[in-house]
Amino acid sequence: MSVTEEFRAARDRLLELREDYTRARAEFTWPEFSEFNFGFDWFDHVAKDPQRHDQPALIIAELDGSSTQRTWAQLSRRSTQIARWLSDQGVKRGDSIAIMLGNQVELWESMLAGIKLGAVLVPCTTQLTPTDLRDRIERGHIQWVITNESEIPKFESVPGTYTLIQIGGQPAPGILDYAQGAHAEAEFSLDSPTRADETLLRYFTSGTTSKAKLVEHTHTSYPVGHLSTMFWIGLEPGDVHLNVASPGWAKHAWSNFFTPWIAEATVFIYNY
Repeated sequence: MSVTEEFRAARDRLLELREDYTRARAEFTWPEFSEFNFGFDWFDHVAKDPQRHDQPALIIAELDGSSTQRTWAQLSRRSTQIARWLSDQGVKRGDSIAIMLGNQVELWESMLAGIKLGAVLVPCTTQLTPTDLRDRIERGHIQWVITNESEIPKFESVPGTYTLIQIGGQPAPGILDYAQGAHAEAEFSLDSPTRADETLLRYFTSGTTSKAKLVEHTHTSYPVGHLSTMFWIGLEPGDVHLNVASPGWAKHAWSNFFTPWIAEATVFIYNY
């Protein structure tokens, strides 16, 4: 049985037991992987399913009534393209990428691309100040930053050997233009399978009572661990799921990225 089939079997078992907590506790068995990549081994496989291929994986609605949609197939292809482009720019497996974006398509594209690339993702809220960023760049060992044109000035006083990747506008010399990713080939693969225990995410905690701490997650602790979240919130294939968590916080990954897509549901965002 492939890792995709094993993951699907575990997911489907929880769907079967979604209204019977006692049986779910007694009968559910966590899949244990030595290798797993959520982008390649799950998302891309779902995107090839005729039932999902042209269905929306992501809908972002705006206050003015407009909306942006991406299908499973579109995000599958685009994330592979961005992974290829990032690799062509020098991003290597294990490199740390800070992703400081709002609720915009590029957030989901770059997250999926980073997973496929084997990079370590460090999601950051756009509320961060230059002082916050200096701390995160240093302690997070950040080598690449993906952010919007409006956030670029914050980095003028932030030292480090990182490279900025700008979304929107005309980047200054030395800053990479994310839009150039549209010209990359939509073909990318790793030289060896992603180990289940490889680091995938590093989140800085809120730092409410003391200095923010780094919390590490692997390629299975979130993608596999949030089978439990799918069970608790009752998501099923074909559902549309709205969650109001803001980008940069761990809850955003739980309920606006991994959990809906584990369930083969649509992520719905309302930018209010």
